[in-house]
Amino acid sequence: MEVAKQWFKDWFNSPYYHLLYSNRDEREAASFIDKLVGYLHPAPGALMLDVACGRGRHARYLADKGFCVTGIDLSEESIAAARKLENEYLSFFQHDMRLPFRINYFDVAFNFFTSFGYFDTRHENENALRTIANSLKPGGRLVLDYLNSNYVTEHLVRHEVKEKDQVVFDIVRERKNGKFLKQINILDKKQLMRAFYTESVSAFSKQDFEEMFAMQGLVITDIFGDYHFNTFDSRHSPRLLLVAQKNVSA
Repeated sequence: MEVAKQWFKDWFNSPYYHLLYSNRDEREAASFIDKLVGYLHPAPGALMLDVACGRGRHARYLADKGFCVTGIDLSEESIAAARKLENEYLSFFQHDMRLPFRINYFDVAFNFFTSFGYFDTRHENENALRTIANSLKPGGRLVLDYLNSNYVTEHLVRHEVKEKDQVVFDIVRERKNGKFLKQINILDKKQLMRAFYTESVSAFSKQDFEEMFAMQGLVITDIFGDYHFNTFDSRHSPRLLLVAQKNVSA
């Protein structure tokens, strides 16, 4: 598969991206966030950062609970949609997560639903993690929700075809050179046109994250294997849910 260097810029701004993933379970996401807030016990009005926030649905859910939430995302289209939700507790910025954003400012940072590992090199991904770590106050906490690479490798669906609203998505997946690749061939029957995109996500392991977190002064306090907070199992857990705290001396 051929992967464009900045594949996420075009794909995340495409209407086909939002159509393909329109069936994501929002109730499950809300239940997970409720459980997460109950686990973290953030102070009322805590300052929160949602990194790679998309169109802001989860940031809004947190803001509705009385927290002051800022969402950042690279996609101009997503941020334009998210800004329609803004209020006194909720704001959004178009921003590249590899670049600094508000130093020592937030109490909690979230990176939900494998919104990490998109960049070509580990160094670029480490820059993104540095941005998140630096944005936290000393003692602030990060929750990073990632796929479990071992589980995904064993359960990889190599090929499938989906059709939504007269758009056919022919999807091919593989693990190659330390990345999960998803080739998406699109046939739009209404527009009588074809399009092609490839997603690329790093197959980071638990050990990779432990190393990257330590480099940024983030101490892992818990690791869960799913959205019900079950213990992480490297082979059987579908998710790698990391909770970390920024060193007070950082």
